Amino acid sequence: MQGNFSYYNPTKLYFGKESLNYLKDELKNYGAKVLLNYGSGSVKRNGIYDQVVAILKEAGKTIVENPGVMTNPTLEKLNEGVKIARENGVDLILALGGGSVCDYSKAVAASVFYEGDYWDQFWLKQQNPVEGQKLLPVGCILTMAGTGSEMNAGTVITDAEHTFKVGHVFDSRLMPKFSILNPEFTMTVPENQMKAGIYDIMNHIMEQYFSDLDDNTSDYLAEGLMRSVINSSRIAVKNPQDYEARSNIMWTATWALNTLIGLGKQQDWMVHMIGHSVGAWTHAPHGYALASVSMAYYQRAMKYGLPKFVRFAKNVWNISGEGMTDQQIAEAGLQALKAWMLEIGLPLTISELGANADMIAGITEGTICYPAGYMNLKKEDITEILKESL
Repeated sequence: MQGNFSYYNPTKLYFGKESLNYLKDELKNYGAKVLLNYGSGSVKRNGIYDQVVAILKEAGKTIVENPGVMTNPTLEKLNEGVKIARENGVDLILALGGGSVCDYSKAVAASVFYEGDYWDQFWLKQQNPVEGQKLLPVGCILTMAGTGSEMNAGTVITDAEHTFKVGHVFDSRLMPKFSILNPEFTMTVPENQMKAGIYDIMNHIMEQYFSDLDDNTSDYLAEGLMRSVINSSRIAVKNPQDYEARSNIMWTATWALNTLIGLGKQQDWMVHMIGHSVGAWTHAPHGYALASVSMAYYQRAMKYGLPKFVRFAKNVWNISGEGMTDQQIAEAGLQALKAWMLEIGLPLTISELGANADMIAGITEGTICYPAGYMNLKKEDITEILKESL
């Protein structure tokens, strides 16, 4: 490993069928008022909301509710959450839902006590809160596996007015204090959300894997995680109620993006940058937006990182490579990735998400470019990738 790094992750995890039982113990560490963020109401229909509220009431907490957190949380919704938190003087933010709710809750936590324009400071300028700024603690009760938001400091917010979606990874102060992961809760989400989450996991790993060419322990970990999610996804798509498969997917999602497998690596997040802009224009689930541009992106990246793509083909997809050139082995690896994506029902083009040629200029403009991975993209490269993804 050639990189230099420090590692710290303060999030405490509770995993398994009985994990919600530990919420009452965690609540003892926080004040009386809890801001409960959740989505459109599915947690009410499936009964998880009632379980959580009962525990909060038993602990003597005052519940301040903030429903309606959407996929791709908007700046308008962030402003609403900040206002509710300020007016009610809450002591803890509890995110009940998937990655969007967790992301959103961290965004609110960072912004409540910031006196300036938090959108400009934290997302447009990519700054962290100054030392000493008060930050609200966040706890997560996860209902969907995918983002890894339950054990990282990432947030993604969309300025719907300007069709601009941007993420910011805060420092470790914004990592959830605790997260509760019950794989049974993930069985309540629709099938398309499960599939989107599965590809989000896979792409998180690939974004960190496809960079650098040194012998890196992080890459060995990444290969094991990718094999796990491929195997479990095939089982879960056929039987979404398979607990073992869903539990493995949930656990892999956490380790895919809690910073561990990116240590010592340059990393490449350009599929995410393009995918964010596609999502802003189409409102597609995040994982679907990533899937729709991945093949065109990795076909291009392969030319610059061929040894890693050969390793990907052999170690992740079990391609022997006998009698094949490195180029042929790498191509076979990408074809295996494509076949798996089709097998589990992922979109491979942006047109499947509702995008068309007229949107390409806007999606390109909304894509943030920076040096990453094996190639440094310019706006014209983004346009070509999008055209190839139609």
